[in-house]
Amino acid sequence: MPVSPSPQALASRPPFFAGGCFWGVDAVFKHVKGVDSVVSGYSGGSADTAQYETVSSGRTGHAESVKITYDPSQILYSELLRIFFSVATNPTQLNRQGPNTGTQYRSVIFYATEDQKQTALAYIDQLNKAKVFSRAIVTQVVSLKAFYPAEQYHQDFLERHPHYPYIVFNDLPKLRQLQKQFPDLYKK
Repeated sequence: MPVSPSPQALASRPPFFAGGCFWGVDAVFKHVKGVDSVVSGYSGGSADTAQYETVSSGRTGHAESVKITYDPSQILYSELLRIFFSVATNPTQLNRQGPNTGTQYRSVIFYATEDQKQTALAYIDQLNKAKVFSRAIVTQVVSLKAFYPAEQYHQDFLERHPHYPYIVFNDLPKLRQLQKQFPDLYKK
């Protein structure tokens, strides 16, 4: 019988999630109890292409992603996965999220440990078996090679620009959904 990893083992390295524009994914996880910090950035490509204008070409291998630091005594990795799949991303959209298209907007879990990989794959398997989504889950589970923080103007974007039209139409609904689906995990 396989042994489940401890919460501390899963949190020993922060998870990195990509699910479309990083503004919304960042905002969702910043409103989750037990999450200490969220940093927007780029994963999947090289250091020399980790700039917004270059990543936006869709030809760098990067996905807009977030690094999540959390306290495993307050929230579990499995709960972060639930929030990711339920609120932060549509895992059935290939190389797009909402109005954004291109490989830089793909849905990816970049794992930093083997335990994170196995937990993510098992969770996706559960979702597929339960037929939670009407279409196939296309979220990738990929080894993290590197994470490059995005430019400062992308950090805390929703908090600094809550009336920006993109935020109003695409990301504020995610926060309302987070509060509705996970009221015990929502923090203001």
